[in-house]
Amino acid sequence: MSRGRRSRLDVDADRHGREQRARIGGDVRASRERRHWTQQRLADRSGIDRQVVGRIERGTTRLDLDALQRIGAALGRRLEVRLGRDPLEETIDAGHLAMQELVLRSGRAAGYTGSFELPTRPAEPWRSIDVGLGSPMRRTLLIVECWNTIGDVGAAARSTARKVTEAEDLAAGRWGSGATAAGVWVVRASARNRALVARYPEVFASRFPGSSRAWLRALTVGEAPPPDPGLVWCDIGATRLFEWRRR
Repeated sequence: MSRGRRSRLDVDADRHGREQRARIGGDVRASRERRHWTQQRLADRSGIDRQVVGRIERGTTRLDLDALQRIGAALGRRLEVRLGRDPLEETIDAGHLAMQELVLRSGRAAGYTGSFELPTRPAEPWRSIDVGLGSPMRRTLLIVECWNTIGDVGAAARSTARKVTEAEDLAAGRWGSGATAAGVWVVRASARNRALVARYPEVFASRFPGSSRAWLRALTVGEAPPPDPGLVWCDIGATRLFEWRRR
């Protein structure tokens, strides 16, 4: 009677198992030899049979976590066992990405050309803008910084001001002299962020004098942006932008 075909899971599990046994066995052997130990000495120090040590080093036995813990302790090396990254797990910056996605989608609907993580200095790509929205018709580049949480308000404000200045050079390079750049913060409307803005109303009013309503219309329907920087809220689910109503 013929054996049934092995599933893909069986094949992959066996292959990965062989690779792991060979890698761990080689690592154990190398550590033992650095100490000039025999297999018997390692077995004695770890409290397991010498033949088990030999099979582990050759990668010919199923790995026993208790035996590996004992070998690791004898060698002064901590055993670490972990699964790889879950493909269904959200990326670390999922919330930030969702805001960028919303701004890019809204900007495209409003007639802008969107840029994700737009570098303000091509030679230094880490100095980038979260979202750049370009309007060739108005010869304007909008600098949109998306915030899940704001750690250092002053540093963040200075960084945005620098990026707007650098973006003016980008805009001039794209559309000639007279092209402009303007900046806006899109902030997640979490309880923490709302409390922060409410706690320092003069700070935020001074930093963002541009009309939030006008900025909202600039981002969503393509109207001309205010000349001054502004702040717009994003809902928790990153599904819509809405106006910051000042007190």
